[in-house]
Amino acid sequence: MPDQPITPNRKKSQKRQRSLRIVANCTADEFNAVAAKAKAAGISASAYARAVLLGSPGPRAQRRLPVDADLLRQVLALHGKFGSNMNQIAYQLNARGDKAGAVQYEEGLHDWAILRDAMLAALGKPSKGSRRPA
Repeated sequence: MPDQPITPNRKKSQKRQRSLRIVANCTADEFNAVAAKAKAAGISASAYARAVLLGSPGPRAQRRLPVDADLLRQVLALHGKFGSNMNQIAYQLNARGDKAGAVQYEEGLHDWAILRDAMLAALGKPSKGSRRPA
């Protein structure tokens, strides 16, 4: 450790501001416990360490969004299914040149709204509800 505190000369990006490290050796169990606490707090392990050591994670510490892995897998599956369906409907509408598939297309838009709501739920955001254009 230096005898005198290090003072920055000018305002820099976060990466350049936080160029010094404090290293602490720990066991795998200790590391996992710290990582779990940081995840539960919704911040990185570095920000969590600063919060414990200094009482604050510091400026610009970004909170991580809570993510439900099972819900995200469901969203990805729905995204693939709905995207494929919408492509098939658009192809048929363009190939036939008529509006026979317009009802299917509207149903597809409704399904995309379901997908949107599931994505928002996975990100912990409120649902927009099923809005239809007037």
